[in-house]
Amino acid sequence: MAKRAIFWFRRDLRLADNPALLAAFDEADEVIPLFIMDDEIAQRAGAHRRSYLASSLKALDESIGGALHVISGDAVEILSELKNKYSADSIHSAFPFAPYGNELDAKLKKAGIELTQLGSSYAVAPGRVLKDDGTPYRVYTPFYRAWSAHGWRKPVAAPKNPTWMTPAKNDRQLPDWDKGEKLDLQEAGEAAAIKRYKDFIKRASNEYGDDRNIPGIEGTSRMSPHLRWGEIHPRTMLAVLGQNKGHEVYRKEIAWREFYADVLHNNPHTSRDYYDAKFKKMRYDKPGKKFEAWCEGRTGFPFVDAAMRQLVKEGWMHNRTRMVVASFLVKDLHIEWQHGANFFMKYLIDNDVASNSHGWQWTAGCGTDASPYYRVFNPIEQGRRFDPEGIYIKRFIPELAHLSGEDIHEPWSVIDGLSKGYPEPIVDHAKERLESLARLEEIKAAKPLKPN
Repeated sequence: MAKRAIFWFRRDLRLADNPALLAAFDEADEVIPLFIMDDEIAQRAGAHRRSYLASSLKALDESIGGALHVISGDAVEILSELKNKYSADSIHSAFPFAPYGNELDAKLKKAGIELTQLGSSYAVAPGRVLKDDGTPYRVYTPFYRAWSAHGWRKPVAAPKNPTWMTPAKNDRQLPDWDKGEKLDLQEAGEAAAIKRYKDFIKRASNEYGDDRNIPGIEGTSRMSPHLRWGEIHPRTMLAVLGQNKGHEVYRKEIAWREFYADVLHNNPHTSRDYYDAKFKKMRYDKPGKKFEAWCEGRTGFPFVDAAMRQLVKEGWMHNRTRMVVASFLVKDLHIEWQHGANFFMKYLIDNDVASNSHGWQWTAGCGTDASPYYRVFNPIEQGRRFDPEGIYIKRFIPELAHLSGEDIHEPWSVIDGLSKGYPEPIVDHAKERLESLARLEEIKAAKPLKPN
């Protein structure tokens, strides 16, 4: 009788460079490819995330000849029932290395369901890079040096001549979210990821060190959604990077993702809580109409609003503007970073909890290796510096399309600047910057909280 194994696709929706998948085929003659849909998470996610996931699952399904089992429900029940139904000998998956996935693995273990696990979504698994004293890194730069010195394995090929088990009709619940709202999302799937990365390497990687900060051009790779869903492995990306400046900067960006995953692995509470506990004591304003204006891209600050409208339209935002809008929410509107992080998680198709939460805390000044809290991004000067002609702003704010050059960054100062319906600024940046620094002084004088 042929041996069968279940392969549980989680954050690795690909065939190439998937060691856990190869292990399943090494052990079995026939593999049951499975994706478990958590309806509760799907309901919390926005339309962008759901649509991208649906497209990615369909791409994966096509790559294995329509054999993907997609089942909604409780993982304990599904894995137990499927293993009995198909007389599977084992269940394989990669390690999740995220709070939700780790909790789920613990739940499975408690229920007596054994997983054979290998590999992760990272070049170097979280928790593996340590200081000489055996403790984890708290600062990025020394982490990057140690991570680089540690190194990583070469990518491995996809399974050769795999035999997949065809699903029964009720085991094939592929979602159709991508057919709902008309969303302007980038193409999903492993083939799309490889194509996009090859194009980036050829077109923009050499100038990445400079161009990555300019949102009005295609200077970034936009590989983050593909990495989030595991449509490509970072080892595959690292393998083709050279030693020129652009490639070195890009390698460091991949390392930032791995650093934040390591930080979250060692501090699981920081997915929603402060890394630096003293910032819990800061005075924050409750989200209200100003928060709504931020969400809608109607703050009256063009560079901020263009970025927020890009997020809602595309489910993605340029990295430079992610920092600017985060600083504006926390330090101009005095709203806690978690509100912004939650809004991002609803829309972002690259919704990685480690990168999102710690990226927000970096800008908010309360995270590891943080930008000092007193560094407050000036939303007007950021626009002038990184979008001088307003190319990015005009793309997402048609109300300002009639302006040019310097005028577009302060439209309220131009006679007809607000004539097309664009709003006045909701705050005075200079005044709110001083208010933000005053609130910082309050907590510096207060008795420190004990860390979690």
